[in-house]
This record gives sequence, C-alpha cells and structure tokens, in this order.
Amino acid sequence: MKPAELKVHLLCLGLKPEVEIDKGRKGGAGPAGGRYLLLPGNLCVNAAFWGKFVESSPFTLVEHRGKIIIRRGNEEISEAKVVPYPEFYKMKTSDGVPMWKVALLHGTDCLATTVLQTCVYWRHGKACKFCGIELSYRAGRTILLKRPKQFREVVDAAVREGVCKHITLTIGTTGSPDRGALILKEIVQEVKSHHDIPIHVQLEPPDDDKFLEELADAGADTIGIHVETFDRKVFKEVCPGKARIDIDRYFEAWRTCIDLFGEYQVSTFVIAGIGENDESILRGAEEVARMGVIPYLVPLRPIIGTPFENRAPPTPERMIKLYRVLAETLKSYGVDPRKNRAGCVRCGACSAITEAYTGFL
Repeated sequence: MKPAELKVHLLCLGLKPEVEIDKGRKGGAGPAGGRYLLLPGNLCVNAAFWGKFVESSPFTLVEHRGKIIIRRGNEEISEAKVVPYPEFYKMKTSDGVPMWKVALLHGTDCLATTVLQTCVYWRHGKACKFCGIELSYRAGRTILLKRPKQFREVVDAAVREGVCKHITLTIGTTGSPDRGALILKEIVQEVKSHHDIPIHVQLEPPDDDKFLEELADAGADTIGIHVETFDRKVFKEVCPGKARIDIDRYFEAWRTCIDLFGEYQVSTFVIAGIGENDESILRGAEEVARMGVIPYLVPLRPIIGTPFENRAPPTPERMIKLYRVLAETLKSYGVDPRKNRAGCVRCGACSAITEAYTGFL
C-alpha cells in the first residue's frame, strides 16, 4: 500500500494504539479525536484514535524493536512517527492559563485555535450534527475566549521553539452580523504586530462583505468559508443553523474573498459521508474550482458526543476515487493547493487532496 493510500485509510478508519500514548482531544472544532502521524515520504495524517468507528479498524499502532509500526492484523504495513507534543504545552501565559488550552499544534508546524469556543446554533438546538466545538470546553480542555495577548504569547513561545510556521484561527458562529470576524480581526492584528507569520481565518459568511474586507486589511493571508456540503437538502438536515444562509450566499462570499485574498488563498471544507452522493461533491467542487476556490475534501470524522457519533465514515475506496477525480478538476482550472499560504490546506493532515494533485495517490 502506498503511503498516500494508507493515509486515506487512516483518515477513514482510524487505528487502535497498542502503545502508551495520549490519544488527543475528544471534542473541538474540525476533525478531532486523534494524533498526527508522519508516514514515509513525510506525509502527515490526522489519524483517529477515538470514536466508535475506530473499534472496527483493522489497523493498530504498535512498538516493535524501538520503532512505531502500523499493522493490519499481523502484517506490518508501514513505519510511522508520532508528531510529539511541543514543549510550549508545559508553559503558561502571563495570566496563568496553560498554553495548551489556548492553542494546539496541528500537523507539524501549524498553530491552531478556536478563538471563541461556543456557537450560537448550539444554544438554539441547531448545531451542525458532526460538530464538537463546545465539547472540549465543557470537558475543561480549553478556555471559552482566547484574548489577543494570550494567543500572541503562545505564538511567541511556539516561534521560539520552531514549531509555528503558519496559523489557523477558527471561531464558533456568533449572533452578530459579522459572524465573529471582528473577534478574529483583533487576534490577527495582535499577531501581525509582532510576527510576520501567514494566518488563516475561518468563519461563516458574514451579513456584509465589509467584514471580510476588514479581515484582509488586518493582515489575514488566507480564508476558509466552509459550506460542508453542496447538497442543499443535506445542508438543511445536517447544518440546520448554517442553512439559514442559502448556499448562494457562500458563492457570493467566495467571489469577494478571491478578490481580497487572491488565487489559491480561499478554501471551503467539503465533508464526504454526511448523506450526499458523489455527484453532488464533484459537481459542487467543480463550480468552486472554476472560481478559484480550493474544495478541501475530508471524510466525516464521527466525534463522540455529537449526533453523528455512530455514523460510519466513507470507505477509503470511495475517498480515493473522489480525490483522484477532484485532483483532475483542480488541474483543469489551474487551482494548485500547494500554493496556499496558511491553514488547513497548507497543513494537509486531514485530507489527501494534495497527494492526489501531485500524483502520489
């Protein structure tokens, strides 16, 4: 099995660790419940260790003769390295907050945080059914709101350690017209006043494009506005809060962001396995690629404590097929994910789109 194919299998199936290891966060925004592994060829993968679907995974992580090995049954599939936790996790901010509660290392060199760990849709019973954004806060593994100085101090420590090359800032949707853009703006300005580090921001389309302009003016380098699915029926069923905004508004926001942030710097998460079919993924992905937006395709990561915790992720075979077709679509429109400057697309640990684009898949 090629390393890129193994990466897709681990993204979809997870693996069971049979070594002493911290299994990572159980909740939070985005794909949670695992650790970052380096596969041969320096491929980084966010491999799930938590979740009911992992119980039936054929893969295990074992230690053999001083090496970390991925096995399928009794067959040794590949060597792997667990990306170690950085030293700044042992430190505190000047106001006494453990730095690991403020931001985490994603992949090998991306410092990431959910600036506001609540979402307005959770209060109204309309949360996205796959999302665990508030679970990590309720479990005491993070703080509610990351202040600009707090986060910048973590950036300072991570830069000194050499593990922060770019930054991801996401946020729970607020009830205000800016949808959280102004909170993100404060963090971007604080970091940019001290460091020349590429910053990626993620948010729902605000009511007015002026808030996107403010993020660009503050110094944000890349942006993700995540539609999750192009199937309008699935969108309303799975994302009842977000679906109050019609998908057409996402297209409007993406067009604005292309003008503000430039080519290769605008992306959207597309989740496979939440009820859509392949046609809707590929048709929608082609529409956004034609605009210059990167469709960042990921398999569903069922998170314990969410309505989708018992869902099965898509099969690796389905995902490999989708990635290969999607890669050809990106090439046909000249959209190169390798040129994205910061964030999830640059990190690449939760998707194999870059491996497909480069021919490794």
